[in-house]
Amino acid sequence: MIEAVAVLPERIVPRRLIAFLIMVCGMFMSILDIQIVSASLSDIQAGLSASSSEVSWVQTSYLIAEVIAIPLSGFLSRAFGTRLLFAISASGFTLASFLCGFASSIEQMIVWRAIQGFLGAGMIPTVFASAYTVFPRSKFHIVGPIIGLVATLAPTIGPTVGGFITDALSWHWLFFINIVPGIGITVGVLALVDFDQPDFKLLDRFDWFGLIAMAGFLGSLEYVLEEGPQYEWLQDTSVAACATLGTVSAIAFFWRVLTAEEPIVDVRAFTDRNFGIGCLISFCVGIGLYGLTYMYPRYLAEVRGYSALMIGETMFVSGVTMFFTAPIVGRLLLKVDMRYIVAAGLVIFALGSWQMTWITRDYDFHELLVPQILRGVGIMFALVPTNTIALGTLAPDRVKNASGLFNLTRNLGGAVGLALINQVLNERTDLHIARLQEKVTWGNAMATETLDMFTQRLQGVGDAALMAMKQLSQIVHRQAIVMGYGDAFFMLTVFYFGLSLLVVQFLFASPQRREHRLAPTQRIRHLPAKEHRRGSIAQV
Repeated sequence: MIEAVAVLPERIVPRRLIAFLIMVCGMFMSILDIQIVSASLSDIQAGLSASSSEVSWVQTSYLIAEVIAIPLSGFLSRAFGTRLLFAISASGFTLASFLCGFASSIEQMIVWRAIQGFLGAGMIPTVFASAYTVFPRSKFHIVGPIIGLVATLAPTIGPTVGGFITDALSWHWLFFINIVPGIGITVGVLALVDFDQPDFKLLDRFDWFGLIAMAGFLGSLEYVLEEGPQYEWLQDTSVAACATLGTVSAIAFFWRVLTAEEPIVDVRAFTDRNFGIGCLISFCVGIGLYGLTYMYPRYLAEVRGYSALMIGETMFVSGVTMFFTAPIVGRLLLKVDMRYIVAAGLVIFALGSWQMTWITRDYDFHELLVPQILRGVGIMFALVPTNTIALGTLAPDRVKNASGLFNLTRNLGGAVGLALINQVLNERTDLHIARLQEKVTWGNAMATETLDMFTQRLQGVGDAALMAMKQLSQIVHRQAIVMGYGDAFFMLTVFYFGLSLLVVQFLFASPQRREHRLAPTQRIRHLPAKEHRRGSIAQV
């Protein structure tokens, strides 16, 4: 006999929606700050009189601190509560931004950037956790696209915002721009957020050993992935030392979290099928999300010679596409099996990458237009359902810890993707240079004619023959670089086409999980009215 269950009306409380949107602005600010700075590193380098190796730590220190803080946020959110933790993160991030803007040396900048990354990271998983614990499950098609849009839009439009600010004002304003919004977000969170209550007793059982092991593991991993490609991996002493430290720390970390009474991170969340598969997809999507956000600007700067502002204007297409795609994905979540939405997104993303495999040195805004549109659509189709898959089916008491792990996988995917892309670009460029040099010889009629043309054009301005040879060498090198980009895009094409097939075949394939194939509103079992007033997730 089937028990009748009363269907009760569900709605989003306006106060909580406003509080949530304020938190989303904080998350946007934190994620955006990575890319707006990366687009203007050369200006920061000149302003602080730093070397190229030193200025790279402006980004590396932020990323290392962020990747350590993200999984830690689950424990801190339970201990301090959402309201207090988010207010501390927002205010600390704002203060660190202020200090970054007034930094007078590269050493000061690196320290403040690390603090900024560590404090700001707490806002990201807290927003994800709130989205899937505060709002009724039938409203996931509204809140899911909001956080998905912010998580993908912020890194995409970062070069645009960074280029505009640096061009119009100065690099200092990359940090000062956070001050007024940061203060507003802090005040708004303190005034409106009432999602949960803190449990300060958890701090008495804080696992310092676990924190140190996690910091050694994730920090070393991030450093190895950031610096490995340019220093030939373990052939560099510092990379090898960090790899060793990371391995030892990883063993200590996993032993600790699996045996501690109150682990700093609940890795057992990966035993949930939906969450584990969702994290795997998030990891893979992170490769493309951050990988192409890196490749497009690098190509435009290295091959086309674009300024930061011109790069931002060219890449703005993906951001606009994501903005208009988000509500479409929200509607599809109500009607279409989520695994097919994810698979379609991966295929669309692969098609965008495939179009770029034919890249030449003449690719400009018009040639990049369709690939960027496909990239924006594909990312939104793939990531928004994945958020719901991973976090939307967990019990409410597990979401906070799981949210940190989920966001960590996306960031690690981006770090791994950047390392692989850099490795491919380096190796394939060297290979193409060697092959082109074999072709461009005195026996090649076209090469000889081109060299003679350059020599005649440069007559009277010095050693014309030597200058012509240098010019021809630059053309060969530039063509090899472009061919290396084509190979990297082809690698992403094959990867995402293959991943889409795996999603269709394996995601939620077992019969006992069949209910998760349905749209959210089709599988809700409503809780009593009291539970809905508390904003609890309806259990499936």
